[in-house]
Amino acid sequence: MFSLFSNKEKRNLNAEKSILCPCKSGETLNQCCGPYHEGKTAPTAEILMRSRYSAFVLGLSEYIWQTWHPDTRPDLDILGGLNLKWINLEIINTETGLENDDQGKVHFAASYVTSNKGKTLDENSDFVKEDDAWLYVDGDCTVIDISRNDSCPCDSGLKFKRCCLKNS
Repeated sequence: MFSLFSNKEKRNLNAEKSILCPCKSGETLNQCCGPYHEGKTAPTAEILMRSRYSAFVLGLSEYIWQTWHPDTRPDLDILGGLNLKWINLEIINTETGLENDDQGKVHFAASYVTSNKGKTLDENSDFVKEDDAWLYVDGDCTVIDISRNDSCPCDSGLKFKRCCLKNS
């Protein structure tokens, strides 16, 4: 098993392994996305999508970059989305992308807070498997505003303004 991280990133990741996984699986980071962040190959496109979302939450830029197809990935130094406060991931639909497939599609919604405003990224992502490893290619996406009076996407049952927006 290889590692994509600096010693500082490894220390931060090790300290967080007992927390619930940011991908909302209900498992700890160590039981869910953590092993993929440390080099284990994701067996499906959806699992890669979940591990990439968790990497955005945790600020693991190297993992995000390494799991992005070389033909479409940006330069590492301009990789976006790392300074956002990610608050929820919902997998809406998965088409193909299973262990025996070589292409996959994952439709997801990921909510975040930036500049005291809430947004939801709704994306249909394309994945390919090359050399037995899934890679993110690109996606068609829209960004939707979250109203202050909407239910918070984190499923707390509170209004957004009283929950994740207040705590951002």
